[in-house]
Amino acid sequence: MNVYHNHDYETDEIPFDGLREECGVFGIAGSSAGPGGQAEEADSFAAAMTYMGLFSLQHRGQEACGIAVNDKGVIACRKGQGLLTEVFDDKKIGKLVGASAIGHVRYSTTGDSSVENVQPVAVGHIKGNLAIAHNGNLVNAWALRREIEMRGGIFHGTGDSEIIAYAIVEERIHSESIEEAVMKAMRRIQGAYSLLAMSPRKVIAARDPNGFRPLSIGTLDGKYIFASETCAIDAVGGVYLRDVEPGEIVVVEDGQLTSLGSGLRAQKSFCSFEFIYFSRPDSIIDGIGVDWARREMGKALARECGVPADIVVAVPDSGLSAARGYAEESGLPDTMGLVKNRYIGRTFIQPTQGAREREVRLKLNPLSANVKGKRVVLIDDSIVRGTTSARIVSALREAGATEVHLMSSAPPFLHPCYFGTDVPDRAHLIAVNHTEEELAEILGADSVSFLSHKSLSRILEGAGCPICKACFTGDYPIELPEEPDKGIFQRPIIFY
Repeated sequence: MNVYHNHDYETDEIPFDGLREECGVFGIAGSSAGPGGQAEEADSFAAAMTYMGLFSLQHRGQEACGIAVNDKGVIACRKGQGLLTEVFDDKKIGKLVGASAIGHVRYSTTGDSSVENVQPVAVGHIKGNLAIAHNGNLVNAWALRREIEMRGGIFHGTGDSEIIAYAIVEERIHSESIEEAVMKAMRRIQGAYSLLAMSPRKVIAARDPNGFRPLSIGTLDGKYIFASETCAIDAVGGVYLRDVEPGEIVVVEDGQLTSLGSGLRAQKSFCSFEFIYFSRPDSIIDGIGVDWARREMGKALARECGVPADIVVAVPDSGLSAARGYAEESGLPDTMGLVKNRYIGRTFIQPTQGAREREVRLKLNPLSANVKGKRVVLIDDSIVRGTTSARIVSALREAGATEVHLMSSAPPFLHPCYFGTDVPDRAHLIAVNHTEEELAEILGADSVSFLSHKSLSRILEGAGCPICKACFTGDYPIELPEEPDKGIFQRPIIFY
């Protein structure tokens, strides 16, 4: 979700060192006919299943969450900041009565944490109600927002979710159906979006023509469900059917699923970091198991960058599968060398430098008995700014490791991402201006190695999934429009 920052309220400090991806979506489509139509008797089942599905996607967003339900054409929505367990309980779920539901979990980038940006976005318009939830970033959000505001459009938040909703509503006024409106809106919006939309009678899923972000289809008790990852379909007891194709629009009305083409030229460029880091290892994306892909990356690391060592240690959790693959290929033992505090999520951010220095001890503590006196191959999913990597290397040395060879199952980051991954600008990417030898000295490691983007392509594209490698190569799959002067768009209303 693209968000427009007010830089007057930000500092120059970089409070985190990991990558963040901004949301996950889940939806279930029941029969929600309006007056005169046939609708099933509604209860809170759809909301409860959406809650469970979102709980399995909590790793994709811990900043805020929300659920919207449709009860015979009337859409109700509850959302708030915090984890699902902080925003919802049994009583609140019980009040969300409706045969269909869509939900969202969200990350935010620094400075945009406000309830106005929490999804789903629910609006009323002259032809009915609409709720949307999406995962991704629009690259032409500024141009669209300026265009809409120049016609008198009013926005409450600073994210591109409202822009998508506004574009759909504008098209709905002159369209015969909501799916036609979504189709027309897709011709206006550019970038990454895996979208769920709920109207009084239908649930619609749509994916951008590049298929940057995942979106899966499943069934549950005769109903169709949609989720950012298949692990959420599994969690509610559903059966995974397939993925929404790039550029496809899927419509569910009264239990019937229809597939439509958007008319846009589809050219798949799936985000490689869904496989490297974001998605859960038990998910299947476009037919490829995430755990399998990560183990193959680890095996490729061992072949490309193998060094004499005693043990392989993963940075949990996203480095676990790659470390297992490295161990399988190299013959070294896969050893638990770092213990993760499960009560600290991916968004754990400390406000001061001193607190950040203690973060690695709170989140990852070395297991001295396993690493003392050992030459360690340390496998992490990626190296972004390097500060966290340096702290982990230092902690392992303090625990008695004689050598630490840091390896990344991702290629080096050299360019920012504009499609929903929080890769910062080049000034904050440590690999931009340093060789691997220089990085080893900076991070305190004996060596630093990266998986080559050619090996990454061989693994994923060889399995049938064309990927976006722009953050590694600078070769963006779509043209990036120049960002105009944001002006007053940088200054959202602040509520206390």
